[in-house]
Amino acid sequence: MRKINTSLIEDKIYNMALRAGVSVTPACLDAMNFACEVEGNEAARFALETLVDNAQAAKNENMPVCQDTGLAVVILEIGQEIYLEGKPLKEAVNSGVRRAYSDGYFRKSVCDPLTRKNTGDNTPAVIHTEITEGEKINITFLPKGFGSENMSRLYMLKPAQGVDGIIAAVVETVRLAGSRPCPPVCVGVGIGGSFDTCAFLAKKALTRDVGTANPREDVAEIEREALRRINALNIGCQGFHGDTTALSVACEWAHTHIAGLPVAVNIQCHCVRCEKEVL
Repeated sequence: MRKINTSLIEDKIYNMALRAGVSVTPACLDAMNFACEVEGNEAARFALETLVDNAQAAKNENMPVCQDTGLAVVILEIGQEIYLEGKPLKEAVNSGVRRAYSDGYFRKSVCDPLTRKNTGDNTPAVIHTEITEGEKINITFLPKGFGSENMSRLYMLKPAQGVDGIIAAVVETVRLAGSRPCPPVCVGVGIGGSFDTCAFLAKKALTRDVGTANPREDVAEIEREALRRINALNIGCQGFHGDTTALSVACEWAHTHIAGLPVAVNIQCHCVRCEKEVL
């Protein structure tokens, strides 16, 4: 049995949040650079180049890469051979977020859903925990901006709609979003499970490196075909039309009920900020 004080988790979250606020992931930057190279529309190519320049300047100057520094989403995969000691886990995570958003001068965007009163420190974070094998904790920190989050959708499809229905739902979500989520977007898709499970799967899909394929071939084919159809929409970078409306489509799946086919589509803007650490 390995003992871990939650103060170590707090410090990890603090440092991850500081890095994420000023950095897009290397895989995302690579994808945008490639999109610049192949883009045939002059206006869209200029917009892509500007996004790349912005990302590089933010990291060099240690400044937020986007003014929307996001709702903090934290995924903790905790080995079952670990004993946590110290302050409660939720308190430790929120303390790390609170400190980082203050020290990093990041925008505080969390509020009561009814009164709209801001909490003033960007907490509470959205925390997902999973129990896994072993004596390690895998920590993922994803600051999620809401220009793209607001464009997400959940579908309760009929089983008979099958793969075609899944792809159609993904493409429809991006089409209806248009330029509002600051394309080129990354698209996370959850397939199966229940109403709530597939939404989490869609979020988790966004934590994969941009451009990676699901190891299950039929799921990877859904990713490829959905991406092809999305880029054929000609929305383009920032809505200037062009060849790249999405940088990637990533799908995760779970078993579901015989009577249902839940599909969640979670949209992420071009600004993919995701940090991962192992404790």
